[in-house]
Amino acid sequence: MRILVSGASVAGPVLAYWLTRHGFSVTVVERAPTPRRTGGHGVDLFRPAMTISEKMGVLPRVEERATGTHRMTVHQEGARRPVRVDLSKIFSAASDRHVEIMRDDLSEIYYDAGRGDVQYLFGDSITAISPDGVVRCENAAPRRFDLVVGADGLHSTVRRLGFGDESRFSACTGAYFGVLNLPNVSGLDGELLIHVGVGRTAGMYGAPHLGDARVLFLFRSERELDYQHHDVPRQKRLLRSAFDGLHPDVDRWLDELDRTPAFYFDSITQLRMDTWSRGRVTLVGDAGYCPGAAVGGSTTLAVVGAYVLAGELARAGGDHERAFPAYERAMAEHVHGSHAAALSAAKTLIPTSRLGVRGLAQGARLISALPARPSRALLRLTTKSARLYNSIAIDDYPPPPIASRGRVGLAGDSAGGFGAG
Repeated sequence: MRILVSGASVAGPVLAYWLTRHGFSVTVVERAPTPRRTGGHGVDLFRPAMTISEKMGVLPRVEERATGTHRMTVHQEGARRPVRVDLSKIFSAASDRHVEIMRDDLSEIYYDAGRGDVQYLFGDSITAISPDGVVRCENAAPRRFDLVVGADGLHSTVRRLGFGDESRFSACTGAYFGVLNLPNVSGLDGELLIHVGVGRTAGMYGAPHLGDARVLFLFRSERELDYQHHDVPRQKRLLRSAFDGLHPDVDRWLDELDRTPAFYFDSITQLRMDTWSRGRVTLVGDAGYCPGAAVGGSTTLAVVGAYVLAGELARAGGDHERAFPAYERAMAEHVHGSHAAALSAAKTLIPTSRLGVRGLAQGARLISALPARPSRALLRLTTKSARLYNSIAIDDYPPPPIASRGRVGLAGDSAGGFGAG
C-alpha cells in the first residue's frame, strides 16, 4: 500500500517512521530543497511526545539537543526591578516529563530516524489530487497513491486542494508572533530574558549548541493585520511598530531585523474543522487542527496525531474508511482541549492589562519559590495545558510481523521523483 505524505517538518517524518514500521510504502514530498535548517524557535515536548520519541529510539538525541533553559528574568514595562524565576521548577511542576528543543533540531532527529526506509522528495510540492489517488506535483511525474496525508502545516496545500480555502477553517486569535536569529552577544546560556508590556511580550534565549540566540515576539492587535505571507519587509515593519518603545533591549533586538539570517512572522491562528478526512485524503498536525503556534503545544499534538494515525491505519489493515474515523475519534478530545488551552495561554503570555503584566511575573515567581509538591498542585489548578498534556494516554498499537516491516518501493534521498508508477 502506497502512501504519500506532504511535509517534512515534525508530523510528516514521525508519521512516515511509524507507517513504514507497520509495513506501508511511504513517500514524503517537501517544498524546501533540503531538510529545513532555517532557525525556528523552541518547542515543547510533553509526556506523550516524549514516550513516542522513546519508542522511536531517539529520546537520547532529543534530550541531548534540549535548549537547557532553566532560568528566566522578567522585566515588566515601567517596573524598576526584574523578577527572577526558576524555570526548571515550573517545567517539572507542569509536567513530569518535558523537554524544550529547537524545532529544526527536532525535525532533523525525526527525519534521521526513518530516512532509510522512506522516499524523501525535496524541492517539490503537490499541485493536484484526483479522486482515484493520482497525484501531480510541480516537478515529479504523476503517480497514483492509495492515500495522501497533509502534514504540511497551518498553510497546508493538501488541505486547500482537498477541503477548500484556508479562510473557511481558520480563526485568528488576534495575536501575532515573530522569530529571528541574532548573535548571542549577551552570552545567554540556559537563561530566558523577557520584557513584558500590555499586549506585547518579547523574549531572548540561547544555548551553547545553537551558536546564536533566538528572539520570540508575541503581540496583540485590535484589528486584523493586513500582510502577505511572503511580504517579509511588511512583516518586519509591523513587528517594529508593535514593539516600539518597550525597552532598549528590545530596540536592539529589532535592529537585527535587517541582518538576521532567519526570520518568521505569522498570526496565531487556530484551525477548526468538522473532519480532517475526505476520501483518500486526511490531515495531521497543524494542517488539520493547529491550536495556535507558539502558545498551544502544537508540536506535542502533531507527534501524537502522527503516531495515532499510523497506528489506526495498521489496526484497520490499511482500510482508510475505518482508520480515518478511528483516528479522528481518538484525537478529538485532545484537539478540542488544546484549542481551549491555547486561548488561555495566549491571555497569560500576552497580558491585556497592567494587572496581567504583574500577574504573569509574580505568578511565575510564586510557583518557582514554592516547594515542588505545592507548586505542582498550584500550576495544575491554574493552567489548562498542564492538565491536558498530562492526561493524553498513548496506545500500544500491535507491531506487524517482522517480514512485513519496511516494505518500500524506493528508499532514501537518492530516489529521484515519483517515476511512472
